[in-house]
Amino acid sequence: MAAAMSRDAGSNDVLRPRAPAGMGRGALLSLFVHSLLVLALAASLVWRSQTPATFEAELWAATPQQAAPRPLPPPPAPPVVAPPTPPAPVPKPEPRPQPPTPPAPEADIAIEKARKAAAAAAEQQRLARIEREKAERLKAEREQAEREKLAREKLEREKIAAEKAAREKAQREAQAKEEARQRELKQAQQEKAEEERLAKLREDNLKRLRGQTGATGATNATGSAAQDAAPSAGYAGKLVARIRPNILLTDEIRGKPAAVVEVRAAAGGTILSRRLVKSSGNADWDDAVLRAIDRTGELPRDIDGRVPPVIAITFTPE
Repeated sequence: MAAAMSRDAGSNDVLRPRAPAGMGRGALLSLFVHSLLVLALAASLVWRSQTPATFEAELWAATPQQAAPRPLPPPPAPPVVAPPTPPAPVPKPEPRPQPPTPPAPEADIAIEKARKAAAAAAEQQRLARIEREKAERLKAEREQAEREKLAREKLEREKIAAEKAAREKAQREAQAKEEARQRELKQAQQEKAEEERLAKLREDNLKRLRGQTGATGATNATGSAAQDAAPSAGYAGKLVARIRPNILLTDEIRGKPAAVVEVRAAAGGTILSRRLVKSSGNADWDDAVLRAIDRTGELPRDIDGRVPPVIAITFTPE
């Protein structure tokens, strides 16, 4: 019985936990951990006590701008006091606005530099604008001077051309006048030669007729007939009445031009020649009269039965 109990007791000791050896090891471990914590706290305090490094920065802007004031902190709420019931409510005083906090010196320096930079940039822009305006003004003046020069040259060319045209016109007019004068001179010479020829022919006829027998004229007579005679008073009208129907005109003749034509005829009345003695001033009328005489061909006889050898007839449109 006792042996069995001793066996049972020995098996129970194995199963039981060990008894603690003591507090020494735990105390050392705890002290070590606390020492590390104290060192860490000391190191952190030393880092926090160092002076932070400072940096300087300059702010630039196109135009100077002033910073807005910092927002004011809200006023502290007044303590709530339960006053006695007053006869009338007392209004609460309005909170006084706090003055703006002046900016830091670094901000003032940056603002001043930005202001100076903006002023310098504005001055440069102003100078550049002045130079640009000056260049544009000089360019406009040069262009205006060039336009005025071109205008003066154009006027000079036009003046020279006008003078040249006037000289050429004067030369043409002088040449035309000279040609007209030469034509008139030539025509006058031809008419004079024709008159001289006719005068010579008339003189020859007179000499021949003077030699005919039966002439009754005086020794100094210049006629060609056997006896003195002259056309009757109405013979000229009779000639005009014979020739006028042969006058053909395509255009109307204005005014009263008078053409004097000398007509020579044979003894039987046949027209031998006609000559314009005096022009009417209208070439169409003169030509029409001469053509009408050519169409007539023969002159009528006078009341004595004879035809004058030479007679001058005046023709008018009416």
